[in-house]
Amino acid sequence: MAPRQSDFPGLSSRVTSRTIGVTDLSMHILEAAPENSAPDLKPPLILLLHGFPELAYSWRNVIVPLADAGFRVVAPDQRGYGRTTIRNAKASKDAPWEHAQAIKYDDPLAPFRMLSLVTDIVALVEALGYTEVAAVVGHDFGSMVAGHCALIRPDVFRAVVMMSAPFTGTPSLSAATSSVALPSGAARAPSLPQLADMLLSKLTPPRKHYTMYFSSPEAAEDMAAPPQGLHAFLRAYFHVKSGDWEANQPHRLASMTAQGVAVMPHYYIMPREASMPAVAATQGPSSEEIIEKSLKWLPDDELAVYVSEYSRTGFQGGLNWYRCATDNAWSEDLLVFSRKRIEVPAMFLAGQKDWGVYQIPGAAEVMRDKTCARMDEEDFVLVEGAGHWVQQEASKQVVEQLVRFIGKANPTSLA
Repeated sequence: MAPRQSDFPGLSSRVTSRTIGVTDLSMHILEAAPENSAPDLKPPLILLLHGFPELAYSWRNVIVPLADAGFRVVAPDQRGYGRTTIRNAKASKDAPWEHAQAIKYDDPLAPFRMLSLVTDIVALVEALGYTEVAAVVGHDFGSMVAGHCALIRPDVFRAVVMMSAPFTGTPSLSAATSSVALPSGAARAPSLPQLADMLLSKLTPPRKHYTMYFSSPEAAEDMAAPPQGLHAFLRAYFHVKSGDWEANQPHRLASMTAQGVAVMPHYYIMPREASMPAVAATQGPSSEEIIEKSLKWLPDDELAVYVSEYSRTGFQGGLNWYRCATDNAWSEDLLVFSRKRIEVPAMFLAGQKDWGVYQIPGAAEVMRDKTCARMDEEDFVLVEGAGHWVQQEASKQVVEQLVRFIGKANPTSLA
């Protein structure tokens, strides 16, 4: 089914919804360009990369304001998400594309490893007719993709903005080749989430790391058919990770120990036997909170877009990203970039009430001091009052910061 702009309430009529051929994908994008721009001039390009469980639609409130600042703005549904589909290799190029919901848990994960996700974005740039990007902006898991884009291809991505999830760089070659004792039967050392999960399981009561839950076979089914219904689950999940939930009072953690990280909310450090819908149900908003807070930045008709899309596709496509991220086997191809830094101008932007900034102790400091060679003090920004969904909760402030930073990083691009 061809995407229709009318499927996206709250989206400006200036935003175009279409699909474009990218690698093995028919990639769905939302895009806008400056009004009345000269037809012979190509506006500088900004790419907006969503996280989980989000969509290109998550950028609905920032696309046109960024276009008004003089940019061509493109937000894709990334691999495994929304209306981006996988082409059926047996069909002709004009035949319908196989939908991402066909990706089952037992299928190969290779297309979802980080290097493949970066390749998708490099290919998108080329498909759009560009050779470079003024800035690649990534939120949540999209922050990891954006960071790797800038690190691996600085010739293409001239600036990078990482939102909500600090980027700590590529895997360590020295750690991968160390003589550390491996768990019995293991072929390689455990990843950080695997190690954290093993330690959390020993707490009383036992806990688990949310990324390991997202990597489990049951997560997709739990989330696609939650007892409370998908609308109520997503409303609660967006609420507890937002600035609306009063219990979100993030701070730097003392140590990367089980006890040290267990102070985080249950949506990060979960009860051992709980599902994410169960966690969300215990901390969901009251009817009064929905009316007074959540509806201001996520009205029901806009939430319904997420409900409709995930009802159709399921969550497995996005969860495959976590399966690759929590298993070191899928990051070994990044070892060639070990200790490489991001050399282009870099910015970090998050909500002041976002636990994502602190979920890995010391990550923000590593990003600022080691991973990014050019991150100015003014370009580490926490937006007051906003939580994890900062581009939705505080879109005006996000646009202001993006325009300021991208203009500084590309002083001649809008001349």
